Amino acid sequence: MDIKNLTATFQPHASTHESPGKDSRTSVDKAMAVLKAFGDDANIGVGVSELSRRAELSKSTTFRLLGMLERNDMIERIGTAYRFGTAIQALGAQSIDSRKHDEVRDLLTPYLADLFVATHLTVQLATLDGRHVIYLNKLEGHQRLRSPSRIGGRMPAYCTAVGKIFMALDPIAAQAVITAERHPWTPNTIVDDHELRTELARVRKEGIAHDRGEALETLSCIAAPVLNRRGLPIAALSVSGTTDTFRAHEHEHTLRQVAFAASRMMARYEERAA
Repeated sequence: MDIKNLTATFQPHASTHESPGKDSRTSVDKAMAVLKAFGDDANIGVGVSELSRRAELSKSTTFRLLGMLERNDMIERIGTAYRFGTAIQALGAQSIDSRKHDEVRDLLTPYLADLFVATHLTVQLATLDGRHVIYLNKLEGHQRLRSPSRIGGRMPAYCTAVGKIFMALDPIAAQAVITAERHPWTPNTIVDDHELRTELARVRKEGIAHDRGEALETLSCIAAPVLNRRGLPIAALSVSGTTDTFRAHEHEHTLRQVAFAASRMMARYEERAA
């Protein structure tokens, strides 16, 4: 996406918050500097301090600009980090392997609906792209959640239940994530190598992954894999709820059943297509 094309969103005016002589850039220039500062982390999230450093702005100015950008849906706040918002996403949605993603979404959305009917909670369908998960579909529960996920959006694999599913069952995916830099989205995020490997071993053993407030402190989630006919994860289904009321064990059996049924369907579909 060409950030320069976004300049039309803002009306230029001289900054009233910067001391003359220190920075001759207008507010538009500074807003553009903040957007450009996201770089490759645009869909993942960057903290205020890091954005301030990259944009060569004071932290207070960066925070003020982020507030303005957030009010215009150009960026959104996820925990202590910021990422590109719905307005920018609408200008140029990413289409990496979009045909395959569309196929998986269309095939598995009926099972996502089954999961929703059984739980009445927020349910999600996701797949993996590199070190990040992409949410292919999402059905909101009766009690709407504050959540970092959105349809077509991305999150780092290591701090999500759906991401842990792929990491646990796909050694290549796990290696790609573990060897990359990770930052704590919340105090609960597992960033230590040993702890993360231990967590993934548990997921492999139990077949269920947990997000215990690791992407957002107020959100908890469980996920299970949808496997292809070779036994590799092609997608993951999840159930989410508020951390203080979500009882994962009450939904594990249903999640396993739906994911197993979805896996059997995918295996039959692949056999017919072969």
